Amino acid sequence: MHDHDDHHHHDHDNHYSDMQARVKALETLLTEKGLIDPAAIDVIVETYETKVGPRNGAQVVAKAWSDPEFAEWLKRDATAAIASLGFTGRQGEHMRAVFNTAETHNLIVCTLCSCYPWSVLGLPPVWYKAPAYRSRAVIDPRGVLAEFGLTLPEGKTIRVWDSTAELRYLVIPERPDGTEGMNEADLADLVSRDAMIGTAIAKAPEVTL
Repeated sequence: MHDHDDHHHHDHDNHYSDMQARVKALETLLTEKGLIDPAAIDVIVETYETKVGPRNGAQVVAKAWSDPEFAEWLKRDATAAIASLGFTGRQGEHMRAVFNTAETHNLIVCTLCSCYPWSVLGLPPVWYKAPAYRSRAVIDPRGVLAEFGLTLPEGKTIRVWDSTAELRYLVIPERPDGTEGMNEADLADLVSRDAMIGTAIAKAPEVTL
């Protein structure tokens, strides 16, 4: 866990890893043979990255916001609390929930590789696996968040949690104002994948005039 406040420029890594290069080569070969449609593959990946997978985590967050007893259980034993909602499996066997507060904002990274809680967040985004994010999230979390469009008050502490093969983290963002009468399904719609990694906050509810 680290607290940092420095600012540096964010360089994006555009190099493929060995595995990514092999996958790209296979995709190119299958495309040339007419066996797959790259556009269709992109749609499937996007769905699992941003829609299907993160919906599980959003349900966990919404229940934590709505049910104080569940929130306390989540703090004590996130693995069991999350499993009670049916979200278990590989890459999510050992979980810890970290709660954002008025004083503290949490950010998740895996500095060694790309350990990620698939059972609650789906597939990891490309930027989460990039060396630039993995190194700079620890060195300059405030600057990295600003590049995601999230500027936090100077007085707010930023805690960076380093995921490992043994332990993965889920950020419970602060509940937005004006959501007191909302049910869990509507609350879950306010929770994005990035908010549960810590590179964003929960969305404010739409105001109906």
